[in-house]
Amino acid sequence: MTECNDLFRKRIGMAEDKTLTMSSLGELLEKTACTFPFENARILKGTTLPLTKENLVSKLLKEQEGGVCYELNPLLYFFLLENGFDVQLVRGEVFVEAKEDWTHLGRTHVAIILEQNGVSWLVDTGFGGNVPLRPVPLTGETVSSGNGQFRVKQAATEYGNYLLEMKVNRKQSDWQIGYTFDTTRPVNEVAELNEVQEIIETDDNSPFNKNPLAVKLTNRGSKTLSDSSYTEWIDGKQKKSDIDKEEFRTLAKEQFGIEF
Repeated sequence: MTECNDLFRKRIGMAEDKTLTMSSLGELLEKTACTFPFENARILKGTTLPLTKENLVSKLLKEQEGGVCYELNPLLYFFLLENGFDVQLVRGEVFVEAKEDWTHLGRTHVAIILEQNGVSWLVDTGFGGNVPLRPVPLTGETVSSGNGQFRVKQAATEYGNYLLEMKVNRKQSDWQIGYTFDTTRPVNEVAELNEVQEIIETDDNSPFNKNPLAVKLTNRGSKTLSDSSYTEWIDGKQKKSDIDKEEFRTLAKEQFGIEF
């Protein structure tokens, strides 16, 4: 096997000889979400790297950092390819619930489409605390996981032809749009995503180039760090604390393994 496969399995704690199948992808996605933090440290520090397989392996596996959707999902894409899955990357646009509108950043969300036995599935490990933790079929069927309920339905929008809808635990009691994505315009080369990275780094409307953020799921809930607060969900109960700069740096290192 390759360096990517070996290091990925080692980081998430998956046996090197385990054969992956559709039925084991739930376990893979859970381990991945509980290992890689969704975080923007390099964006804020101005130390991002061009998006290549080598740089993703270096950052996420060798340096053991986290990242955002256009890093986490391409790495998972390469891992799935090496384990015999038929996958491709797609781009989409996130829906902002507070504004009831799209981000209008131009297809800056990156996800994976997996084909298996004539059925297409959405796979996503780069949507912060909203990841499905299971492949979601593009048939409209609802999928349930420890993080909530998710479904994909066909719908024409200005940014895509499908919608991911979700009812995330502790957040939504009714169905909410997560994002739209476009299966008619797959990503042919990971280098195409450098355009996405540039937008996220430089656009005034980007949600990731202003304030620090780190999110990671846990076996019992989730943990979220901002520059002013630290929130844990454990067995359905929330614990939120206001923090100062020193506490922020300590928590970033101790809870997420990153330095802002």
